[in-house]
Amino acid sequence: MMKVVGFGHLRERVGFAFRALGSRNFRLFFYAGLVSLMGTWIQNLALGWLVYRLTDSAFYLGLVGFAGQIPGLFLAPVAGVYADRLNRRKILLITQAIPMVLAFVLSALVFFDQISIGIVIVIVVINGFALSFDTPFRHAFLLEMIGDKRLISNAVALNSTLVNTARFLGPGIGGILVALYGEAVCFFINGLSFLAMVVALLLMKVPSFVRKKIDRSVLHDLKSGFRYTWSFLPARYMILLVIFTSAFGLSFQSFLPVFARDILGGDSQLLGFLTGAVGAGALTGAFYLATRESINKLPFIIRLSAFTFAVGLLIFSLSKVIWLSVLILYFSGFGLITQFSATNTLLQSVVDEDKRGRVLSFYSMSFMGFTPVGSLLLGLLSERIGAAPTFTFAALVLLSTAFLFAAKRKVIMQKLNATAFFDH
Repeated sequence: MMKVVGFGHLRERVGFAFRALGSRNFRLFFYAGLVSLMGTWIQNLALGWLVYRLTDSAFYLGLVGFAGQIPGLFLAPVAGVYADRLNRRKILLITQAIPMVLAFVLSALVFFDQISIGIVIVIVVINGFALSFDTPFRHAFLLEMIGDKRLISNAVALNSTLVNTARFLGPGIGGILVALYGEAVCFFINGLSFLAMVVALLLMKVPSFVRKKIDRSVLHDLKSGFRYTWSFLPARYMILLVIFTSAFGLSFQSFLPVFARDILGGDSQLLGFLTGAVGAGALTGAFYLATRESINKLPFIIRLSAFTFAVGLLIFSLSKVIWLSVLILYFSGFGLITQFSATNTLLQSVVDEDKRGRVLSFYSMSFMGFTPVGSLLLGLLSERIGAAPTFTFAALVLLSTAFLFAAKRKVIMQKLNATAFFDH
């Protein structure tokens, strides 16, 4: 009898974890996103391997990471203003079409051996422009897509689940494909994968877009969005934590080819295992958040996950043992995605609706814009002292940041308790 009750309870919890899939629109988004993101992670691995094959330089790995994401530092806030003004679905269709074309171009250039590091940088910069608009519009479109604010926290967590399912599976597949067929096949597969999201967006049924008459300038809305975000202390402290995590932590993924080949003595398949371990941990963290009923514990979860990621990165930077590196990257991935997803969920839940696009654009900027800055700086540092000591230093910075965030937890809780939605 006890076993039956236990199984029934487990089934209820699993069903509860996937409750946002009750929305037809979100189901389309979820399954199409899994296909599209799988292609993205296959390409990410192949691109890192291609760059390192062409240059044998950790600096160029950092430079390519910088070039691909630096547009987000400048464009994400502006995109957030337009995300509160324009038809979000139409813009998302454009931001899917651009990287699809770029993936096919990259595949052809590699296949015909016409590729160079300069061309790679140009392609990733253009892709970065599209991504700068895609991320804020995608976050702001979530509520419009689902239509029920009660499902937002679960939808954010499930979105992280699909991202990290792709992160877990994609690199392993990419590593095998690179070893067997070369990078061009990976880029071609990614190009095809974008079709899934294009079709899903076209099939969604959302309220007709009504353009609002806005007399304010873009600059005015940008300033008011910044003032609102900065004056709301929980948003300020969470975004500052994400900025440091992005600059000193998230960029470590750009340097995994160095750890895989030069420090651990492996090949593209080991790179796939390392990247997949991050994805597996991140997938676990995302699923954990999806099963939570309340957002009240999220500030504590953010603090704990910040420490988990920092300690994990520190141990990884010192490890020269493959099994230990893979294991610790699992916990690092758990801490990283739990921190980011919990922050996203909390912001989605407590910000004013008319400023949603702008606040989430600053959140997007905090990881899209500062990750490339970190990639470039850490790439320069790794050229001088090596990749491992560089990320030992980065991990110590993140530990300090986590302690500072923990010191502000009481202030954050006081402000959030004053928010009506947070009490529910």
